[in-house]
Amino acid sequence: MTKVLVVDDDFMVAKLHSRYVSTVDGFSVVGVAHSGAEALRAADLLRPDLVLLDIFLPDMDGISVLRELRGAGLGVDALFITAARDAGMIRSALRAGALHYLIKPFNQAALQEQLRHVASLRSRLDELDEARQEDVDQIFGARPPGSRELPKGLAAPTADLVDGILRAHPEGLSATECAEAGSLSRVSARRYLEYFAETGRAEITLRYGGTGRPERRYRRLGG
Repeated sequence: MTKVLVVDDDFMVAKLHSRYVSTVDGFSVVGVAHSGAEALRAADLLRPDLVLLDIFLPDMDGISVLRELRGAGLGVDALFITAARDAGMIRSALRAGALHYLIKPFNQAALQEQLRHVASLRSRLDELDEARQEDVDQIFGARPPGSRELPKGLAAPTADLVDGILRAHPEGLSATECAEAGSLSRVSARRYLEYFAETGRAEITLRYGGTGRPERRYRRLGG
């Protein structure tokens, strides 16, 4: 379970964001803070894994809060949620170590997708003892699917269909099994599955049989 601390000076906004978080499997809100000082105290006490952090706080800005959390040695990730659109502010957030930066207003799905992305990153890192360069490239280069256009030749409705099939088979499945479940051609199913693997939404394992090439199996990562 990923423990989340929500930090926003607006009580209603903090409540709304907390509700959004509670709808995502694997995430739990452990505290809410409305100022930088409250956030620092809550983080020290509750030891969250992730902070949803506003920049405009009454006593200090959110970037300073993140820097203090880092300086205190707290191993916490941060996702900025703010109305600040200044490019310099975004650059500062990235330099401070933010995982991502959501500009208000946004819909529930946007935050949920970012949380699933966080879950995917945490899962991949937890499973690695020693990383290959391709693992590192996927971790640093992966983005939630909602933030990028699909490659030419792939369609959003089919991508959603394949994603749903992966969700329904947490143990993983082959391209042939995915094709049968979605009434797709095997070639089409494999293209979408490979795309999900390339963008960090799925992992590939090999199943070895008696003869012939090993079977590629795909398992969804994240929530």
